[in-house]
Amino acid sequence: MADRTTKLEMPFILPSQAQKHVTHNEALLVLDTMVQLTITDDRADPPPNPPEGTCFLVAQAASGDWSGKEEQIASWQDGGWSFHQPLPGWRAWFATTGALKVFWENEWRSVLPLSPRFDGIGINADSDATNRLVVTSPASLFDHTGSGHQLKINKAAAGDTGSLLFQTAYTGYAELGLAGDNAFSIKVSDGNMWKTALAIDAGGRHTRPNQPAMRAYRTGASMEPADGQQTGFTHFGVNRGGLELSGSPPGGGSAILVPASGTYLASLQVRTASSSGHVTAVAANGSPSALQVASATGSSGTLSASMVMELEAGDLLSLHHSGTATVMLGDDSTHLSLAML
Repeated sequence: MADRTTKLEMPFILPSQAQKHVTHNEALLVLDTMVQLTITDDRADPPPNPPEGTCFLVAQAASGDWSGKEEQIASWQDGGWSFHQPLPGWRAWFATTGALKVFWENEWRSVLPLSPRFDGIGINADSDATNRLVVTSPASLFDHTGSGHQLKINKAAAGDTGSLLFQTAYTGYAELGLAGDNAFSIKVSDGNMWKTALAIDAGGRHTRPNQPAMRAYRTGASMEPADGQQTGFTHFGVNRGGLELSGSPPGGGSAILVPASGTYLASLQVRTASSSGHVTAVAANGSPSALQVASATGSSGTLSASMVMELEAGDLLSLHHSGTATVMLGDDSTHLSLAML
């Protein structure tokens, strides 16, 4: 039979042992140290004149009576030092930091600080310096007390970010909130580049900076396109959402390159100085569409028409002319407007 206990190494009182009270008192001193353990400080050198029963965690490079006792608990009892090697699961109150710690994997780990403040919390996951609260769960519930529940995301300055980020495999694809300013926005990404889909200012006005919309025209005074000829544009009066001038129709100018597939509201305005039964139609990839204006023979003036069109990304829009006319140019005369719905 061993003469000491396994965990705390307290001595057993053996049969026929003299001065049994000595062994018994030694065991009581061990219990007095380990039960409700309080560590006054962690240091490498023994303090002078410590109070009876004071415990210390011996730090690295220990000196004096503590030499070679690193990471052990030193207890001042009966005018001398006793040392105890902590075992996994031991708990101690560290007075200098106000923290309850448990000994695990050869180190003391904080369990509960004196104040309700944590460096990080991980629920079924590990937190880190950036993600100080991490939850791995099929769902999360923030329930109400009283009239409801608010989830508050605060930022220090207008240029900072306070938002909700949605990811796939830890790559962001959607974000909503105050991202870089104080306008509420919804942004989307292809995994590399972010674009603002919707922004709302403090006045409640919303903008869609990447929603295609434009008004295109051709500079100059006038032109007389031949029957069956196609003409294009030279300038944008309005351009938003990536529309471009592209290609070279036979009658001059450039076609409009559609950046995204979708449903568009298109409006065509044509001003003529004279006409011989002239028809101007919007052409998609060279084929005239149903959006057209027709001027009677011998007439002049401004005519317009609008319709909803389905367009594909990459379509080229130009003007197709039937008959002959003197068509007035400029943003206030002949132009094509387009807005994605």
